[in-house]
Amino acid sequence: GKSRLTEKGEVMAAAVCASCRVPAQGHRTLELALAWDMPCVHFGSKEKLHFRRYTRFFGSGGDAAPALSHHALTHYEEWERKIEAWQNPILENSQLPSWYKSALFNELYFMTDGGTIWMEVPPDCSAKDLQGPGGAGLSHLFPFLREYGRFAYLEGQEYRMYNTYDVHFYASFALIMLWPKLQISLQYDIAVTVVNEDVQPRQYLMCGQTAQVKLKNVVPHDIGDPGDEPWQRVNAYLMHDTADWKDLNLKFVLQVYRDYCLTHDSLYLRDMWPVCQAVMESELKFDTDNDGLIENGGFADQTYDAWVVHGASAYCGGLWLAAVCMMVKMAEMLGDAEVQQKYTNILSRGKEAFERMLWNGKYYNYDSSGNDTSSSIMSDQCAGQWFLGACGLDQGEFEVFPKSHVVSALRTIFEKNVLGFAGGTMGAVNGMRPDGVPDTSSVQSNEVWIGVVYALAATMIQEGLVEEGFRTAEGCYRTVWEQLGMAFQTPEAYREKKVYRSLAYMRPLSIWSMQLALERQSGGAPAPPLPSLDPIHP
Repeated sequence: GKSRLTEKGEVMAAAVCASCRVPAQGHRTLELALAWDMPCVHFGSKEKLHFRRYTRFFGSGGDAAPALSHHALTHYEEWERKIEAWQNPILENSQLPSWYKSALFNELYFMTDGGTIWMEVPPDCSAKDLQGPGGAGLSHLFPFLREYGRFAYLEGQEYRMYNTYDVHFYASFALIMLWPKLQISLQYDIAVTVVNEDVQPRQYLMCGQTAQVKLKNVVPHDIGDPGDEPWQRVNAYLMHDTADWKDLNLKFVLQVYRDYCLTHDSLYLRDMWPVCQAVMESELKFDTDNDGLIENGGFADQTYDAWVVHGASAYCGGLWLAAVCMMVKMAEMLGDAEVQQKYTNILSRGKEAFERMLWNGKYYNYDSSGNDTSSSIMSDQCAGQWFLGACGLDQGEFEVFPKSHVVSALRTIFEKNVLGFAGGTMGAVNGMRPDGVPDTSSVQSNEVWIGVVYALAATMIQEGLVEEGFRTAEGCYRTVWEQLGMAFQTPEAYREKKVYRSLAYMRPLSIWSMQLALERQSGGAPAPPLPSLDPIHP
């Protein structure tokens, strides 16, 4: 029925009631639907009006609640059937532990509860409006975003930046496996940001220096602050100038090929190929001695943004070699012989340098600096191998890291960072000294990052260490969901005692990479594509 509109700030309550006659010894069912219709979105700057995705189907007049309720009541049984068809093969698999089934599905809470927005591209928006001055080469960006909209979610409910890319790298497995079109939409938004720039100056907190907000051919840290105007003004992160970060460009390339492996979307691959070349060319400047391996800059220049790295490093060096390997593979598939040869040469030199500078016989050192903590055991040292394995590029001619070294490193991490920390009950600590004491050189080295632990567990499963992988991940689930009482608000990090950080965080969605690893083991995941595309060049 009709009612008056509430005033701003006015508190309101409502009740819905229904009645029916229940016969003796009988039962009746009443179905109630509750819908919110909030079609319009303004971000903090209030510069632009945005419309939510569902307005495509229900209009933007703000009067669709009855239609939304009706749609729910007439479709919920179908939705329930489809949810059960999706979940039951996992829930009924007696080989999988109950805690894993809970974690896998329940960590998806963040897909909707992460400050999530899914917007329509405005009807009056043109291809040039979306592409900007540098994006004309992204030929499928406009039709794709027009069809599937723009998607963004926060790094965390306390870290309010949309699509924080170094973290999304981990969480992206949930999107590409369950909502692949949204992952590709997000990638297009990152790509168009890469090929454009923002010349406005900004001062950064950690170094006190002033630099350009966004350089061309560099992947942004995020696509903006909900308190400002996301997509229009990117890089809300103020701690470091992330143009000098070593992981962001690499994580774009790794996701492009991973996405293609799981979708076989050749139009996407062709659009992204020039962007991949641009960001890798930009990254090459970090190989200061031309040995095929990039060097970190002596500050916290990657996702561990309070953990300093000097010289060659297991984390960024491993990501670099994995990205170079994927460049070789993409160039082969697209018939770009010149680029293929270029990166084949880089990969050959880089593999030799990585092994020579970082391998110590048991694991890869944190970095090559030789300082007091350079020999720390980093739980995330095999991140490059994680992505290579997810794409089937971890063996044969494309093997980047010797299999025996990878398995040895993972076993060392399990022994030291997992079993040697908190009695093996809390997952893997980020950094552990060889003598079995957590690395306390930074505020992050002695934390456990839940999303990193799930990625580590997936890597273990990929390498055949299935029992170790489940034992590693179980510690995080038990700690967060049972001991700390943080169900549906999984934090970014915790320490062994009393400290946690950043509730409701994006990175733990990486648990879906565990599921991909299990499906690959059983032959249920999509096969990596063969080099059968028409060449890019005639």
